[in-house]
Amino acid sequence: MWERILNYGAVYLGSMFKFIFGPLAGAKSLTVWETALFTFLGMMTVVFILSLMKDEFRTKLIWRLKRDKRLFTRKNRQLVRMWGKYGLRGVAFFTPLFLMPIGGSIIALSFGSKRAHVLKYMAISAFFWSLVTSFAVHQFYDVVTGFIGAL
Repeated sequence: MWERILNYGAVYLGSMFKFIFGPLAGAKSLTVWETALFTFLGMMTVVFILSLMKDEFRTKLIWRLKRDKRLFTRKNRQLVRMWGKYGLRGVAFFTPLFLMPIGGSIIALSFGSKRAHVLKYMAISAFFWSLVTSFAVHQFYDVVTGFIGAL
C-alpha cells in the first residue's frame, strides 16, 4: 500500500515540475488512468497556487524589471511574440510540451489574464496532454526510457 502511495506521489510531484516526468514516473507501476489523473493534478496544483499568488507575483516581477535590467531582451521579445501570436489558449496548449507548468502559468498570469481563464484553459490543456502523454509513455515505455538513457 505504501509503495502505491509513493508511486502516486512520484507522478504528482514529477508533473508539478516538468509535465513529462509524471507519466515517466508512473509508467511501470500504475495504470494509464492513474498516471493521467495524478499528472493532471500535479500540473493543476502548480497553476492553482500561482494563480492565487497572482498579485504578489506581479508586484515582484515589476520590481525586478524596474531594476537596471534591459527590458527588450531576446527572451522577453520571444515571450511577447508568442503571446501575441497564440494568446492564452496557445500558451496553455504548449505549456505541457515546451514549458514547465510553472513557466506557462507565469507567462499567462504576467500578461494580465484573468485567473478563471488561466485555470480553465490550463485545465483543458492538462487534461488533454495528461491523457496523451500517459497513453504514449505506457505504450512506448521501453523506447522512451532507452532514448532518455542514451542522452
